[in-house]
Amino acid sequence: MASAPPGPLPELASVPWRPRVDERDLRRRGALWTLTTVAHVVPFLIVAVVLVLLEPLAIAVSLIALAKAWLIPELYAQRGANVVRPKTRGGEAAEARALGLLGDLVDHDARETLARTGLVPERGALGTWLVGEAGALLVAPGGRRVFCWCVRAADAGLPSSDRIAHLLLALREDESGFATVANLAFSGAPWRVRRRLDRRQRPALRAAVRASTSGRARMQGFWPRGGRQSTRPWPESST
Repeated sequence: MASAPPGPLPELASVPWRPRVDERDLRRRGALWTLTTVAHVVPFLIVAVVLVLLEPLAIAVSLIALAKAWLIPELYAQRGANVVRPKTRGGEAAEARALGLLGDLVDHDARETLARTGLVPERGALGTWLVGEAGALLVAPGGRRVFCWCVRAADAGLPSSDRIAHLLLALREDESGFATVANLAFSGAPWRVRRRLDRRQRPALRAAVRASTSGRARMQGFWPRGGRQSTRPWPESST
């Protein structure tokens, strides 16, 4: 007997006013986010130029305005990177068991990516996802824009790998619903977010951008031959 297809996420009932996220909605959100950022930055740029033209001695104030124009996108990008920032780990025994269960949900390439970066890559209809403990990054097809989604597992006391597994299963069950329930923290160029990520997470975003650009179904060849060996061994239950 064939299993029933996955249904919508129950959490959708808590946000009935939100329309379901699809590719068109993502493009609209991305454009709106860009326009909002421009609306915040351009006034400071205008002030910086006008002040120098009116009074060259006001260059110090102009530099302050330019600094604010540069800082605003950076703060937005930092907010986006924070959705996948590593959290405090629980007890080692619980973490090991949770890691083994999570390893059973993904393939070898994803396990290797998780071991090195703490993020699980997942290919979806909306793009390439990188799932963390308290949120996920979505690299849109073409690799030119990343969406940063903040969403938490129901039980914050779970081991980190259990929280990732919880979000990964929700994403697989209803990708559109997952993006609808999650809160958009940032949308913009991947390089802006990559600079603000934890150092060990940056290769995961680079690989996701490459996968989205090339259209590959899997993030193969994530680490070059002869690269470092994993520093996060997998428990026996994951093999």
